[in-house]
Amino acid sequence: MAMSDRLLRAWYAGHPLLKLLSPLECLYRRVVERKRARFVAGEGDIYRAPVPLIVVGNITVGGTGKTPLILWLIEHCQRHGLKVGVVSRGYGAKPPHLPWRVQAEHSAAVAGDEPLLIVQRTGVPLMIDPDRSRAVKALLDSEPLDLILSDDGLQHYRLARDLELVLIDNARGLGNGRCLPAGPLREPAERLSSVDGVLYNGAANDPPGGFAFQLKPTALINLVSGERQALDYFAPEQALHAVAGIGNPQRFFTTLEALHWRPIAHAFADHAPYSAEVLNFKPSLPVVMTEKDAVKCRDFASPDWWYLAVDAVPSQAFVLWFDQQLSRLLPNHL
Repeated sequence: MAMSDRLLRAWYAGHPLLKLLSPLECLYRRVVERKRARFVAGEGDIYRAPVPLIVVGNITVGGTGKTPLILWLIEHCQRHGLKVGVVSRGYGAKPPHLPWRVQAEHSAAVAGDEPLLIVQRTGVPLMIDPDRSRAVKALLDSEPLDLILSDDGLQHYRLARDLELVLIDNARGLGNGRCLPAGPLREPAERLSSVDGVLYNGAANDPPGGFAFQLKPTALINLVSGERQALDYFAPEQALHAVAGIGNPQRFFTTLEALHWRPIAHAFADHAPYSAEVLNFKPSLPVVMTEKDAVKCRDFASPDWWYLAVDAVPSQAFVLWFDQQLSRLLPNHL
């Protein structure tokens, strides 16, 4: 197990030895609190886009289902007739220059796995750049937009925002409730009181002060042929190799088990690169992976490799609330 995986498990299990990192945690908290205080006071170089900007982010390290929710937000806004664009850091991407407009035909090595997935699924204009302010400017220079979504970037305080949405894994919560490196929090838990909406991935009902959303598997998609099959394509108790290089791989494996298959789990680091050799598993069985992993594997995939298409399903209360926010931010468009 990699050191990062051990640390992640310790954060969410509340390992007592993490108290030894308290001095570093105090230093980290001072830095992030000072950074936010300067943003709230309007100090420093803060860029405000001429169109509404919504940040979809985390205060925890580890997967929370952010990409499926961003896909839902994009499609929901498009159904309202809005021209929506996305900016992303493009973690792991190696484009020829920055900022970089991601196209569906790009490779994941150039574009990054999550940005490429978003573009291939929605066709939305998407710009990557660790400097998200620069990404927003380049995106608006490329075409007119009504609204911009920032994929992550909650702590990117050089970019003004009109709405902040934070995602939390309902099963893992805030872990031990401590900040890095003693815990999984990027900012103190008190930060949640200042965001506009908190969504809990996996919650059955809306919790007090927040909204529930579920990740619903919808189909199996073949990496080679692109054919779409129903979830009963594999018989119950079918053994298969399960590949997940995401922030919380166990959630994916649990989903496959809930579909009554018997996954042999192969967990990789978030954004891990792949090759045919790395995924040459024994015994020979079908391979099922996440969509995020699939965008990196199509060039060398075998005919029995599939990805599980998953859609975010937010609660009705969130849908109503979000529509109210869109009406507030874009009164002349809705």
